[in-house]
Amino acid sequence: MANLKLRARRMRISPAMRSMVRETVLTPNDFVYPIFVVPGEDVMEAIPSMPGCYHLSVDNAVKLAKELYALGIPAVEVFGLPEYKDEIGSSAWDMKSPVQRAIAAIKKAVPDLMIVGDVCLCQYTTHGHCGKLCGHYVDNDATLELLQKVAVSQAKAGADIVAPSDMMDGRVAAIRDALDAGDYKNVSIMSYAVKYASGYYGPFRDAADSAPQFGDRRQYQMDPANSREALKEVDLDVEEGADIIMVKPALAYLDIVRQVRDHVNFPIATYNVSGEYAMVKAAAQNGWIDEKRIVLETLTSMKRAGADIIITYHAIDAAKWLNE
Repeated sequence: MANLKLRARRMRISPAMRSMVRETVLTPNDFVYPIFVVPGEDVMEAIPSMPGCYHLSVDNAVKLAKELYALGIPAVEVFGLPEYKDEIGSSAWDMKSPVQRAIAAIKKAVPDLMIVGDVCLCQYTTHGHCGKLCGHYVDNDATLELLQKVAVSQAKAGADIVAPSDMMDGRVAAIRDALDAGDYKNVSIMSYAVKYASGYYGPFRDAADSAPQFGDRRQYQMDPANSREALKEVDLDVEEGADIIMVKPALAYLDIVRQVRDHVNFPIATYNVSGEYAMVKAAAQNGWIDEKRIVLETLTSMKRAGADIIITYHAIDAAKWLNE
């Protein structure tokens, strides 16, 4: 007969017991909420492929930021749709663009809310790629100077963290040099160090109007089949001065989150991306799943895998549920 002096179920017998011995605790402080700012005033337009998410003018982005802070969510990441696009994405560093204006307005209204600026060019270029083109090839080295301009403009606006998501080689070192030269030494870099060429980005590209006009991004984003390469990318970005390392997407790459967590003693972020969010929302709207239970279980899995920071469109709902 089995030795029933050792009963694992004793540790699950009641809500109080389960809470007391719980290994992984999810809180609103783990979240970063992405927002999409657009030109205009009093704009709040639903994003069809991302139920519950909106295009917001700067004034409404400030209102949302106040709500997020009241819920205990410590940070936002600001994405934006510009008033104009060109071949090099120059609106990405225009101080009059929605992103820069939103960063400044949110920082003024909610100074203790951390602001992350997305450093990339795909929303701002006419071709939808993440850098300067040479024919149909994204010119890595020519793009670095443009990314420096974007990062410095966001730091000038008041960003606490800049997050390069372009996947150009050497971008972290280039951005660190530019920030330091501009006397923004205390602005951190959250590097999209491990960003895969994923099919889970579809709704975001609708929301940000950033789908490439030709080809795809596999020349510079990582092959989903590779894991050793992820650690190589992490080492490169750490050496170049990254302060926080990100893995994107999250759900299909929790094994990578764990490998990165075991590999470096740096804060790890993961991005619970738009496709992951949209699938949960669609299933919930059809009555196929318990949305609250699925969302909290999913976000807990990311933290259990090793993420310190979770960028997620579920942040508002999850924070409300956790605060209950």
